[in-house]
Amino acid sequence: MTGKIAIVTGGASGIGLACAERLAADGMKVVIADMNEKTGAEHARRLAGDFIFSDLSKRSGCKQLVDETLKRHGTVHVLVNNAGFQHVSPIEDFPEDQWERMISLMLTAPFLLTRYCWPAMKKQKWGRVVNMGSIHALIASPYKVGYIAAKHGLVGLTRTAALEGGEFGITANAICPAYVRTPLVDNQIADQAKANNMSAAEVIEKIMLAPAAVKRLIEPAEVAGFVAYLCSDAAGTITGSALTMDLGWTAR
Repeated sequence: MTGKIAIVTGGASGIGLACAERLAADGMKVVIADMNEKTGAEHARRLAGDFIFSDLSKRSGCKQLVDETLKRHGTVHVLVNNAGFQHVSPIEDFPEDQWERMISLMLTAPFLLTRYCWPAMKKQKWGRVVNMGSIHALIASPYKVGYIAAKHGLVGLTRTAALEGGEFGITANAICPAYVRTPLVDNQIADQAKANNMSAAEVIEKIMLAPAAVKRLIEPAEVAGFVAYLCSDAAGTITGSALTMDLGWTAR
């Protein structure tokens, strides 16, 4: 993978940062896209990559990210759509502006970024689109309507991109992990504790890990390792898949 150009959205922390670190270690030039300019730029320098400030909830932010990447590097080989956030509340109380922002950031942005990267990938007859789904791209839980709707849509986008990209050497896959030890999950624990009148420890034990066969949180580096594999030539036959890392959750 040496010399390939990879865009990682939400790359300043959590799963995105782990992906950026792993892809850089594998020889890629990584472009970190995030709204956290200070932290994102520091990590980009550390990884000998680039940082591009990007508000991906806006179409202009998505286009600017890809345009600037193409300007600096001439092409893009890998797109990791990872940026996202969570909000927990019942449907009747779910803020409409949160719904709109979640759909914009976690479904519309991956579509737009894929669309803008597509010509370069198609021209070079090689590309990898990895969409960061969630176990909630495949199942539902209460109080997460915006997140779950966006992640379910992301699987449909993934499958369609796979069908259209196959003849051009472009693969598209979604990774669907259970709960990963990230700042996003820390926020979910607090929100779930409030919504269910539980302690944080009870949320982890009784909600997050209750359906799992393996009783632990997933580490970001484990997800990054899966991303790196899907970006390799060895994974060239894997496309259109929603691949679980769910600790046995969906084996029930």
